Amino acid sequence: MWRNPSHPDRPLHAIVQPPGPALFAAIRAALEGDGPAVLPLSPGHERPALAALRPTHLDGTARGDGEGVPADVAVVIATSGSTGAPKGVLLSAAALRASAAASLRRVEAAAGDRWLCCLPVSHVSGLQVLVRALLCGGEPVIHPAFDARAVLESGAHHVSLVPTQLHRLVEMGADLSVFRTILLGGAAARPGLVERSRELGARVVTTYGMSETSGGCVYDGRPLDGVDLKIGADGLIRIAGPVLFSGYRFGEPPAPLDGGWFVTSDLGELSGGRLRVLGRADDVINTGGEKVVAAAVTAVLGAHPEVADAAVIGVPDPEWGELVTAVVVPANPDTPPTLQQLRAFCRDRLPPHAAPRGLRLVSRLPLLPNGKTDLVRLRTGT
Repeated sequence: MWRNPSHPDRPLHAIVQPPGPALFAAIRAALEGDGPAVLPLSPGHERPALAALRPTHLDGTARGDGEGVPADVAVVIATSGSTGAPKGVLLSAAALRASAAASLRRVEAAAGDRWLCCLPVSHVSGLQVLVRALLCGGEPVIHPAFDARAVLESGAHHVSLVPTQLHRLVEMGADLSVFRTILLGGAAARPGLVERSRELGARVVTTYGMSETSGGCVYDGRPLDGVDLKIGADGLIRIAGPVLFSGYRFGEPPAPLDGGWFVTSDLGELSGGRLRVLGRADDVINTGGEKVVAAAVTAVLGAHPEVADAAVIGVPDPEWGELVTAVVVPANPDTPPTLQQLRAFCRDRLPPHAAPRGLRLVSRLPLLPNGKTDLVRLRTGT
């Protein structure tokens, strides 16, 4: 359960290095209370987080302007750095363990099972792989970066991937039955990806969650044990349970709480206890007075046979307010889809105002380190 952070009295050590045994040992010590709290940062991306979150130490060296964290905080995750100063999500050992234990029960992992970490530990998805491994009682298999062939030859029982990584394995025609479980999260999977991976023998479990919920807390649409869901009058998904964070570093911004429920930025629907995520509220495009959920349009475009990948953004327009604009990676660069073709494809699947009125062709979509599409770069053209 969330609580107000108390007086800081535990050192916060920033560790800037690729995933490996030393980082795993530091996180183990933090969770077991034998070491300082840990702020894992990816090399080359550490400067904004260091300035905003002010750890007491950097790779073992004391920093003069650093401040500690509350005693129950084990890990701080830096998030949302692409839109401004990073937030520091404070995670207790209890919350991380509750999430990992519920995950292990849901996928029916056994003691001694090996988990493969090929995601950045600076993101909660990679961090939780290490926590699950710790609770399983075995050493994780840690790769410093994603390599498709190395993943397939890792000998691990379970792995956590983002859709881009799973797509690469599927394109290889790999035997995905080598894993007992593939947890898939971090971004919405493109249409057909999960089905194609299952045809290759994969047991894919789709996950939904964020740093503030200690990672994925909804598996295949259903909450993990101990996690509660509801949809507010504003349409936003609300989450409660022992997996919630303790607040933000320095209380900035204030934690978005509603009577003990964490208010996400995602729109959703609940039916029969199953959650359907519609998209982020801040990705809603207001065009001609109508509201369009960008993720819904993206899902439709992704099913077009001439589209390899897609994103949808709102572009300022003097007539429409915002122009629904498709950013598309063509399946065949020599014969890219036209705007008219895409609009026709959307006509029977979406309301008329949701069909794209602009088209931008690109060779690939820019990605954030966690595998999500970098919408800020798409909107700014950088």
